Amino acid sequence: MTETQTKTRSPEIRVAAGAIGGLRQDLFRDVFAYRPLDPLPRDGRLIRRLPRRVAAQAVWVRHALVLFAAVITLLIGVGMGHGQFVVGVLPAIAVAMTLVRPVAAFWASMAATVVVSLLGNDSPWGPSTFFAHMVVLVVVAARTRPRTAAWMWTLTVLLGTLMENAGPWRYSYTTMPMVVVSALALLVVTVVQVRKEAEREVTVQRTVTAVERDRRTLLEERTTIARELHDVVAHHMSVVAIQAEAAPYRVENPPPELEQAFLTIRENAVAALTELRRVLGVVRAEDYEAPDAPQPTLAELDRLLANVGEAGLRTEKTVTGAVRELPQGVELSAYRIIQEALSNTLRHAPGAAAQVEIGYVLGGLGLRVVNGPPTGLVKPSPGAGHGITGMRERVAMLDGEMTATSTADGGYEIAAFIPVQMVREEAADDGTPTDGTLSGGSR
Repeated sequence: MTETQTKTRSPEIRVAAGAIGGLRQDLFRDVFAYRPLDPLPRDGRLIRRLPRRVAAQAVWVRHALVLFAAVITLLIGVGMGHGQFVVGVLPAIAVAMTLVRPVAAFWASMAATVVVSLLGNDSPWGPSTFFAHMVVLVVVAARTRPRTAAWMWTLTVLLGTLMENAGPWRYSYTTMPMVVVSALALLVVTVVQVRKEAEREVTVQRTVTAVERDRRTLLEERTTIARELHDVVAHHMSVVAIQAEAAPYRVENPPPELEQAFLTIRENAVAALTELRRVLGVVRAEDYEAPDAPQPTLAELDRLLANVGEAGLRTEKTVTGAVRELPQGVELSAYRIIQEALSNTLRHAPGAAAQVEIGYVLGGLGLRVVNGPPTGLVKPSPGAGHGITGMRERVAMLDGEMTATSTADGGYEIAAFIPVQMVREEAADDGTPTDGTLSGGSR
C-alpha cells in the first residue's frame, strides 16, 4: 500500500486497522512463545521482612497459587463431570500453562471450554471451565498489558454468545455471569497494572531528575571555580606582562638580547592572557562582574571565623606545621572549603561548635573541619548537598583527596588534603643559595 493510499484512508478505517494489528500482535504473534513467570523480587516490601529461609520459598508464592488453582479446577471438573476425568484435566492444563506460555494458555482455555461443554452436554460455562477461564484471564492479563486484557474479554464474550446461539445450549444463560465477573476482574487487574506503571515512571523520572540536578550542580560549581581561577591567573599574567615591560628600564644600557628577551616574555604573557580570557570568559554570566578585591586566602581566615562567630557559631582554630605562602589557587580553594564547611555547620547543626584544623606538611596542605551535633531549639535547615559537591570538585581539581562523614557523636567531619610540590630556590649559575625560603608550585 502506497503512502498516498494510507493518507487518503478515513479515520475509521485507520482505527480499525490499528485495532486488528493490535489483536494480531497480542494474541496471534508468538502464541507458543516460552515466557516463564519470574519469581518475586527478594527485596520486595514483604519478602525482605521474612526470615531468610522463608523468603527463599516465598518468592515462588505466585507459582504455588496458580498450581493450586489448577488442582482446584481438576477437582471441580472430576466432581461435577460425572466421572469424566477429561472435564477437569483440560481446564487445569490451561491454568498451569499460564506459568510458561500465557498467550497459548488463553487459547487452550477457549478450546477446553468448547470441548468440555460438548462432552458434558452442559452449559457453555460449566463450573470447571468458568473457574479455569477466570483464572486464565486474570493471570494472563497480569502478565501482559491492558490492551491484551481487552482483547481476551472481547473474544470470551464472542465465544459465549456464539455457543449459546449456535450450540445445543440455547436456553443456557451462563455467558452473562462470565461477562460481568470477568469484566470486573480484568478491570481490577488493569487498574493495578496502570498504577504500577505510573509508579515505575515516577521513580524513573525522579532518578533522572536527581542525576540531572547533580550534574547541573557540578557544572555550576565548576563554573564558579573557573571564574575564580580566571581572576587569579589573569592577575598573575598581567603582573608578568607589566614586569617584563618595565624590566629593561631598570638596567642602564641593557643589551639588545636582554631587551628582546623581555619583549618576548611580555608578548607571550599578553597572548596567553588574551587566550585565557577568550576560553574562560565564556563561563561568565552576562551580569557577572569581577570582584574588586583580591580573592581571599588563608591569611583572612581569622576574619571569616569572626564573621561566623557573630552569627552564633563557636569556632576553634588549630594550625600545625610551618606556615608558608602557598599558590594562590591552593589558598583560595582551602579558604572556600573551610567557608563552605562552616556554612554547613550553621545550617545543619545550629548551636554546635566547630573546630578548624590546618596542617602545613611537606607534601601539601591538610584541612579538617569538625562540628558537633545540633543543640538547642533551632531546627536544622534542609540542604541539597551542593556544598559537598563543590568542595569535592575543588579538591579534585587540585589532585587532592577529601572525605565527608558523620562522627560517632552525631556531628560531621570534613577532611581534605591538597598536595603542593615544594621547590627550593637556588641561584642559577654560581650555586649560591638564596635566603632559604621555599616556594610552592601546584602540581
